[in-house]
Amino acid sequence: MRKTFFYLLLLLFQVCGPLAAQKINFREKYQPLADSLSSVYQIPASVILGVAIIESGSGTSRNSKLLKNFFGIKGRNNLLKTKGIRSSYKQYKTDTASFIDFCKLVAKKQFYPKLAGNPDYRPWIEALSKTGYSEVPATWRKLITNAILKNGLDKAERNKKSELPAESGNRNI
Repeated sequence: MRKTFFYLLLLLFQVCGPLAAQKINFREKYQPLADSLSSVYQIPASVILGVAIIESGSGTSRNSKLLKNFFGIKGRNNLLKTKGIRSSYKQYKTDTASFIDFCKLVAKKQFYPKLAGNPDYRPWIEALSKTGYSEVPATWRKLITNAILKNGLDKAERNKKSELPAESGNRNI
């Protein structure tokens, strides 16, 4: 019985270990890009990475591998010609192009001017979910929020918020 438990536990670590490492590697790989785009587009890096993690399965989805599409954005591709696969998702030349296109898409939304520069991921996720980005908004919000929290993506935003200079009327002396 103990031997069986040990082997099951070992199997669990072999399966879950690489998945956890994949998420960490994904974050490490794309955090600098998300931070850079966050400063350009004033969208929290946690939102950019959180959506990418869920929509691409931390870079393991077919769309992210074949199309370099990390956000589930629909559009043209040449998969039918090159691989004989039909897909309605947009193909990108680089990973960076996919991330930039997502930020441009968000920047065109009606809510963008109101939220631009706000480091809190929650209103961004709420607003995005109301634009039809997902067919199941409530579930999508939960998935993105969980991805942000599980990967500690919100911590960077909290640090940015605490680094902002205090307004003259709000200083505690």
